[in-house]
Amino acid sequence: MSTTTTATARTTATATEATTAQGKGLPPEGAPARSRAREIEGYRGLAALSTVLFHVWQQYFRYDADGAHPPVDNHFLGSLISLEVIDLFFVLSAYLLALSYARAAIDGGTTRPARSFLYRRVVRIVPLYFLAVMVVWSIRNPTLPGNWSDLFEHLTFTHVWDREQIFYTIGPTWSLSLEIMFYFALVVLGPLAVRACRRLERRAARVAVCAAGCLLLYVGPLVWIAVARYGFEVPHTDWPVYFGPQARFGGFAAGMGLAVLVTALKDRARVGTGAAWTLRLTAVAGAYGLSLLTTDPENAASTFFHPAASLLWAVLLFSTVHVRRPERRRGMLTSRWLTGVGLVSYSLFIWHEPVMLELDRAGLLPASQAGYPLATLIVLLVALPVAGLSYWVVEYPTGMLGKLKDYRGRPRDFYAEAKPAR
Repeated sequence: MSTTTTATARTTATATEATTAQGKGLPPEGAPARSRAREIEGYRGLAALSTVLFHVWQQYFRYDADGAHPPVDNHFLGSLISLEVIDLFFVLSAYLLALSYARAAIDGGTTRPARSFLYRRVVRIVPLYFLAVMVVWSIRNPTLPGNWSDLFEHLTFTHVWDREQIFYTIGPTWSLSLEIMFYFALVVLGPLAVRACRRLERRAARVAVCAAGCLLLYVGPLVWIAVARYGFEVPHTDWPVYFGPQARFGGFAAGMGLAVLVTALKDRARVGTGAAWTLRLTAVAGAYGLSLLTTDPENAASTFFHPAASLLWAVLLFSTVHVRRPERRRGMLTSRWLTGVGLVSYSLFIWHEPVMLELDRAGLLPASQAGYPLATLIVLLVALPVAGLSYWVVEYPTGMLGKLKDYRGRPRDFYAEAKPAR
């Protein structure tokens, strides 16, 4: 079965699940319209590929007495390659997962119990992550006892708080710490918002309460960053200060705000094709412009890059999920190869850095900075098949464990219809 066929089947299953949930009075958990699902998969694919390019770029960055030397001596091209898109993942994740809470708070209904929500997220994220951490840690710690504190922190998702070991074992997985923290925050704040809004008769008031909560969650990290940088002059290399949830939850807040906005609008103010493309190009151009300005890690553009980029990515997604009936034509965003990459994007995100470092250690990557383009190609040629294998062998089977429980979080009875009546 091709990846495109599988992606289509998964999209259909999601839509069917959403219909069943609505029939039971349960809003769907992160179920975009079927016409939008492939585009979202395409965004995941682009973001995953961009992340690989960025980390190979970092691998080939050189520092000496004369300063920093990027692998590509062209500021405009370098700013494009080094454009960080981690906030797009945060915004997209928060939008999809907060959508059911926004619908329940604004238009009524119920949501999944916390245990059901967390169970489904755990089986989706944790098994592959634990396996990768154990494999990579074992390779890098061949003799016991090894760096046990690093292993413990990664297995408990607390490495984001460690100034020294935040990027150990699998560097990009610091973001998974924030993802897990967001899950726990959402199952607390979501039901609170739903209960608060039930007391309000006017829909506009319910929308205002939800929007205000998202705004508060966005402004809080913005204030933290400003005070840390300009009040206490904390350097950008104090990683827990600028990478912890208190600084990076703005991306999740932007995604939650998008969920509230889309729910509040319903079918109103849907954008046409021309306006949608204008918004998309503006968002991408804005993110690229921010990247152009980050010439100094301590300047304002660098300091506030992530909160600003989060808003731009929210605009990008809004122009995708809240449009009129799309034209029936294929584009790069819904192409087979890109949606295939999107399908295995989590596995690619997990494995690409270990693959890159092992290739480099084996002498299979070019040594000079001039070899950066070739190194990127080699890493992709190896990491993509590894990601595909990881998806089908680990990620997909463990993700199916989510079907063992029903919408209420109770064990699913697969043989209920076969039981004879008493």
